[in-house]
Amino acid sequence: MSQPARGPTPRSRVAIVTGANHGIGAAAAKALAAQGTAVLCAYFRNERQGGLDDPALPAAYRATRMAKADFVVESIRASGGRAAALEADLSDEGAIGTLFDAAESELGPVDILVNNASGWIADTFFHAATDRYGRGQSPVTARTFDQVFAVDARAAALLIAEFARRLVAREGRWGRIVGLTSGDSDGFPEEVSYGAAKAAQVNFTLSAATELARYGVTANVVHPPVTDTGWVNAATAASARSAGRRVATPEQVAEVIAFLTSDAAALVSGNVIRLR
Repeated sequence: MSQPARGPTPRSRVAIVTGANHGIGAAAAKALAAQGTAVLCAYFRNERQGGLDDPALPAAYRATRMAKADFVVESIRASGGRAAALEADLSDEGAIGTLFDAAESELGPVDILVNNASGWIADTFFHAATDRYGRGQSPVTARTFDQVFAVDARAAALLIAEFARRLVAREGRWGRIVGLTSGDSDGFPEEVSYGAAKAAQVNFTLSAATELARYGVTANVVHPPVTDTGWVNAATAASARSAGRRVATPEQVAEVIAFLTSDAAALVSGNVIRLR
């Protein structure tokens, strides 16, 4: 019986992690680097994204979101790993190829893609000034729709497409794609554009799991519980716990992402993995 083609060794692998200057993205970049993977930490600082213009959010959280990814790179390098950072606006189609060009130039061909970045904004059909957690809300508009879908859906799809194009062109036979989602299949009240965009990303990723399987690529989506990246307040935590769910740390979510990008997860593909 013929054996499948062997992929790159763990220490020769290269990953692009988007949204890697804070939270789950930063933790994922460090977790992948701990496995020997070289990481391009992609990030984008924009006060219109992530609700950063909402005074209800802690000042420390806003500062973290607006930081460069240099500290993540420095942490990885201090531990003996390889990493680079690049700021790129994923709502700009031209940024997709730029990310891959930078990764290939500085680190090598990309074997792992983690779609973590988000253009999140809280929008709603029944507009109220704040949501149940006291965060500011907006009515659904073309702007809110475009802001979220440009990053969470379109950019995720284009990143997967570019990943696949380059892997096939170099006759690669190993790859990992991991997406991040939130909300539920029956909708995401008070974050309706975000929920819909994440549903689209799930569909793109699961389609990739089937289409790219012949090239040794797995594709999965991680659905974390409420994760304390600095925005969680007492009301948010209490609501999660009352529903019987934990409040996770970014590092806990990153452990799952790291597993999905490892050789041990070779048979895990086409799944939405819900963490509780």
